[in-house]
Amino acid sequence: MKTIRSRVLGFCGGVSRAVQSAYDALDAADSGLRKPKIFSLGPLIHNQIALDKLKERGLEILLENQIDSLDKDCVVIVRAHGVSPLVLERIKARGAQIVDATCPRVALSQRRAAEFSQKGMFVILAGDAGHAEVKAVEGSALFSTPAAETESKAKKGGGTQSVGKPESAGAAENACKPKTCAGRFVLVQNALEAEALSVQPQMRGNSVLLSQTTFSPLEYKKISEILCKKIDGLKVFDTICPATGERQAALAELCKKVDALVVVGGKKSANSERLFELAKSLCPASYFVESADGLPKDFGGAQVVGIAAGASSPDFVIEEVESKIRAM
Repeated sequence: MKTIRSRVLGFCGGVSRAVQSAYDALDAADSGLRKPKIFSLGPLIHNQIALDKLKERGLEILLENQIDSLDKDCVVIVRAHGVSPLVLERIKARGAQIVDATCPRVALSQRRAAEFSQKGMFVILAGDAGHAEVKAVEGSALFSTPAAETESKAKKGGGTQSVGKPESAGAAENACKPKTCAGRFVLVQNALEAEALSVQPQMRGNSVLLSQTTFSPLEYKKISEILCKKIDGLKVFDTICPATGERQAALAELCKKVDALVVVGGKKSANSERLFELAKSLCPASYFVESADGLPKDFGGAQVVGIAAGASSPDFVIEEVESKIRAM
């Protein structure tokens, strides 16, 4: 059977960076005399197959309620989704080393949320409730490190470092503690919630709108249009990763060339779910699989099958899916 790949598929830059940081940390641990315990704070990416391979190498998943079990012989990788400042301080207080693999675009959203919240503004975020990135941005909006303290800490050589450069947190009493910000945080998941949002008088001329980086561009446009009408002086920032729109545009192009389509992605991946929703609207014969094992026995007479993939899908999984389809 003939297959056509989407021109944009597989790991995005942020996920690739996070996965590489994990393998770098594991390699460094293997080469040292004392082998530290390597953790990712929550699942590193939303793909079980990739997580299983990392676990085979020694990467363990650390839940927030397990942070108190950390010590100075532990390395914690902050995943691409980022983390709340309060959670980060808890890790530092345990003396663990930190590798910050937060996606730069997520980090920018966190900085913006903290900046505007410190000014007493309302931070409205378009995103999915419970998503790790949403929690990180919310945490930055509600609890943030004041700029003066951050600068002071930087001069002393503190602060979370970039990927591949573990930081020894030091004593908890020297840590720069997050402070409660004066702003407010509001989560809006869709246009219906935007319509239903009760606007407080103090929100007018004092609010900003951000989005989860993997949010639907179309849904964000609807939300921003609704809220701009409801909230005078609303500042709107386009914080959706360009790769999200490019991936969806590439899928739309692909649907015109195929009889059936397969979206490869983790079942817990928000961007893969949205990709599949778009696929179904454009190509009724669409399938969502995590691996080649999830493929149907046949494609009902289809001659050409398209392959798209979410931002957390490893290349080897995509290749296995394509090989199995071609063999049908």
